[in-house]
Amino acid sequence: MSAPLRAGLVGLGAMGRNHARVLSGLDGVDFVGVVDPAGRPDAAPYGVPLLETLPDLLALGIDYAVVACPTALHEEVALALAEAGVGALIEKPLADSVEAAERLVTAFESRGLLAGVGHIERYNPALQSMRGRLEAGELGEVFQVVTRRQGPFPHRIADVGVVKDLATHDIDLTGWVTGQTYVSISAHTMARSGRPHEDMVAAVGRLSDGSMVSHLVNWLSPLKERATVVTGDRGCFVADTLTADLTFYANGETNTEWEALRAFRGVSEGDMIRYAIPKREPLLVEHEKFRDAFRAGGDGDIVTLRQGLWTVKVSAALLRSAKLGTTVSLQEVASV
Repeated sequence: MSAPLRAGLVGLGAMGRNHARVLSGLDGVDFVGVVDPAGRPDAAPYGVPLLETLPDLLALGIDYAVVACPTALHEEVALALAEAGVGALIEKPLADSVEAAERLVTAFESRGLLAGVGHIERYNPALQSMRGRLEAGELGEVFQVVTRRQGPFPHRIADVGVVKDLATHDIDLTGWVTGQTYVSISAHTMARSGRPHEDMVAAVGRLSDGSMVSHLVNWLSPLKERATVVTGDRGCFVADTLTADLTFYANGETNTEWEALRAFRGVSEGDMIRYAIPKREPLLVEHEKFRDAFRAGGDGDIVTLRQGLWTVKVSAALLRSAKLGTTVSLQEVASV
């Protein structure tokens, strides 16, 4: 049996503590230390040492580190890991700019190091089931993907707006569940909470197969909602990623004797099915997939840095569209 992998953590905020919890009980992994660039004085959880600097963590001889510090620090921390020959699981978004994300891709790929991006929604049971059913053709041709991700403002987020923090979830999962890439995007943003970044965005776009997308994301609603609706020619799937439920609404067949309506090709209500699916914690599955890929020496079933780069590019196009008030084309950007 191979020796356990030695893993560290950079960042001890709300998400960092969740990573610490999972790492502390992850089979085949020894959780050896934590660095917090924000300088929080509280002790590290689960009995591991709280270290002052990243070099202190690297001195422990780690195989990989989870990067869960603020987005603005991702590039600095991850580049240091790459230079030290250490792998990385980097929280989404990969970086706060396209240029920074590209530098990270180059740094890890040029050294042959495994690195991934923590787009956790890919491991949500409802979306996993939806993707499998779409691949099997259960919905037929896909017409539209609609996502709604809204709720109260999380005070832990200070360095980015709602596009980079939340909309990147929807950008990644939309491309992943459909197997398509974005061709164009048009968006409007607002800032109403007194912060320097946007806190609301409404975006529409088109994917490479011609299907439509719509994203509604905000930090201004007392209603917490995480919904993904995919509509096709056989009905629609509705995934609630808060409860990890997946529901199918089938198109019904209704005969009519009204001559004027016979030529109209529409749909009617049919059967509704809520699927019973196994529900494992997405963050735990994400860590297991990264551990397994690291051991196997390949990408496995993780979100690669190039996939994370594509999401950063689409989010940058979304912000550019909102700034210019026009539709932005992504056709010149190579698919990843």
